[in-house]
Amino acid sequence: QVQLVESGGGLVQPGGSLRLSCAASGSIVRINSMGWYRQAPGNEREMVAAMSFYSNTAYADSVKGRFTISRDNAKNTVYLEMNSLKPEDTAVYYCKVEGVNFGRNEYWGQGTQVTVSS
Repeated sequence: QVQLVESGGGLVQPGGSLRLSCAASGSIVRINSMGWYRQAPGNEREMVAAMSFYSNTAYADSVKGRFTISRDNAKNTVYLEMNSLKPEDTAVYYCKVEGVNFGRNEYWGQGTQVTVSS
């Protein structure tokens, strides 16, 4: 079983920055994809950013140029650096990992709240 622990959410003013972290634990040899999703009230969950084991990245158009995803494979940890935050970035942010130990699996974190407000 894989556990994901997220941290780094909070309240920030528009234009500010936050850094989210998600650490995966368990009997892990390799994680294929690590990423971040978000869900605002009344909206569907959407992909924000994802990174493959070989560092290929994908971003939602709404965050390109503002958010940066990175990962530390030795620590099984993924990060999301969020800059120039806007009120519309307010949401619960979830970490997701896929393809743990070459399996067809996925695991989700519990979510961390990000609120952008003055």
